[in-house]
Amino acid sequence: MSKTANVPDQDALKRAGAAVRKRLEADPSIYKVPTDKAEIFAVGDFLTPLECERFVKLIDVVAKPSELHLTAYVEKFRTSYSGNFDARDPFVQSISRRIDDLLGVNSNCGETIQGQRYLPGQEFKPHNDWFYTDQEYWQGENKRGGQRSWTAMAFLNTVEEGGHTHFVEVGALIEPKPGVLLIWNNANPDGTPNLDTLHAGTPVVAGAKYVLTKWYRTRKWV
Repeated sequence: MSKTANVPDQDALKRAGAAVRKRLEADPSIYKVPTDKAEIFAVGDFLTPLECERFVKLIDVVAKPSELHLTAYVEKFRTSYSGNFDARDPFVQSISRRIDDLLGVNSNCGETIQGQRYLPGQEFKPHNDWFYTDQEYWQGENKRGGQRSWTAMAFLNTVEEGGHTHFVEVGALIEPKPGVLLIWNNANPDGTPNLDTLHAGTPVVAGAKYVLTKWYRTRKWV
């Protein structure tokens, strides 16, 4: 059996990685985290203060205890509150398309933007965004659009203390600064899942942390 057959969506992940990488690296205003372990980019002031404030209010409306694949996480693994925004909302659509345009990815491949809220003591322990294809949930996710390729995550507010995004294997601890958009490739250049994208939302010590996240699939997301 070929290597491609052993890794679902490997060719598609390889193509998506190359296309977005080329686009982001060509933009001198986009910062690339200096590491060979993963492809992580940052865009300053992607969202305006007013846009951040508006998303914070939307998150307070939709936030519910965070879940994974329609099943609650293991207790205390992800203790934040989250919720999907209304994809038909014109404001949400405009930001979603702006992220699509930045990455150069077809909007059909993007999941609905999700908002997350972390209060003191809440966290998201180290995890990867890509799907484990040996797990039962993969069959459903495969039908919904396949593997996740890129992740885009924006910080929406200043956190009094804590709440960093920690790429554990890379050794990068990123402070949440409002308006900043983080982007990373969940795969290696050859299209295999990148274990070094392991990341965590460290516990909030004081204040609250608000972020939004958009994940992209290799095919049309449904």
